Amino acid sequence: MAYIIEIKYASPNDRGKGGIEVNKVAIVGGGLAKFGVRKATYKELAQEAGKAVFDDIPNLDRKDVDSLFLGTAGSDRFAFQCYPAPVVAEQVGVQPSNIIMRTELACASGQAAMRAAYGSIVAGITDIALVMGVEKMNTPSMAEAQTTMAAVMDREWDGVNGMSAPPFFAMIMQRHMYEYGTTREQIAMVSVKNHDNSSTNPLGHFQKTFTLDQVMDSVMIASPIRLLDCSGITDGAGGIVMTSAERAKEFTDTPVYIEGMGQCNMGSLVTNLPNLTTWEPLKVAFRNALKMAGKEIKDLSFAEVHDCFTISEIIIYEDGGMCEKGEGGKYIEDGSPYIGGKLPINTHGGLLGTGHPLGATSIAQVVEVIEQFRGEVPKERYVGGDCALTHNLSGNANVHSVLVLGRGG
Repeated sequence: MAYIIEIKYASPNDRGKGGIEVNKVAIVGGGLAKFGVRKATYKELAQEAGKAVFDDIPNLDRKDVDSLFLGTAGSDRFAFQCYPAPVVAEQVGVQPSNIIMRTELACASGQAAMRAAYGSIVAGITDIALVMGVEKMNTPSMAEAQTTMAAVMDREWDGVNGMSAPPFFAMIMQRHMYEYGTTREQIAMVSVKNHDNSSTNPLGHFQKTFTLDQVMDSVMIASPIRLLDCSGITDGAGGIVMTSAERAKEFTDTPVYIEGMGQCNMGSLVTNLPNLTTWEPLKVAFRNALKMAGKEIKDLSFAEVHDCFTISEIIIYEDGGMCEKGEGGKYIEDGSPYIGGKLPINTHGGLLGTGHPLGATSIAQVVEVIEQFRGEVPKERYVGGDCALTHNLSGNANVHSVLVLGRGG
């Protein structure tokens, strides 16, 4: 039996009026290493991202960073580094005096690090936090990489029976097509859209556009999922700096505020999931994050969501409240999630186009929000606006994590 827990938040207008008093937390800048199949080591990726972060915030001295939160999912197996936080701290030149820690939540490891930093700042433990996400996924042996990815699932039951990500999401795609009549063409449009967006992203893994036919004729991976329905095995790193709203203006004129957060887990074993094609924890995470922010879907300027596979984005449209259940295929077919549409989705290319270095993925989404709000992205994918949402799923879509970000003070 699944239990849905809805967190009650005070309205932002009620803060200080007997409601929940929450100190505002701001993101003052960030940067990324180049995503892709890199010769760079885990340490070198961290160095590259760290330099990008501090180049973006010239008023910040490394010695003022008192905490480091590192999101990294598979460093133990991918990079043979099971004690990565002090390693990354040394590589980027910080000496945390309050908190140093690693967070691991598979594909949402980076957002888990942001959430830990948020709580630490609100509690008054941390003043200035560097949040990093680093992943070195490409190893000499593809079999080794795939074995590591299979370990994300329940090892004794799902992992050893071949239930890695492609077969799992293939089941979801088959079922969604059967239940709702979603067409293969509609699903493939997600890949076409997101690769179009990533073609203007110089730090993304894939900068090539594809036609609908090319997506649908690409190599079969796990029927009906084909190669271009899948996010890549990507090396990458990124970082952001978080602090209180009171201190944010010392470092930037364009802080981005964390207005809302939501997270929900239901189950672990595939057989115990509430539903394959309706993601109940996603609904709860979206609802709680928007409620905390005092926003609705219609208030968003754009969203960066977890399109690890094309079918994922279709279901996110539906369970995230962008369209009715079963109408995700029609939603993309009518142009709603395109730049210039009703709600642009994955303007930086998503995981399909930008790549998916597990721990760094969430960070890349937030860096896109920062650069969109500043107007620092190529005009082809510029949306701007003042309110955005980032979303990650992890494991077998049993955990969903959502942030609502805004310009408002």
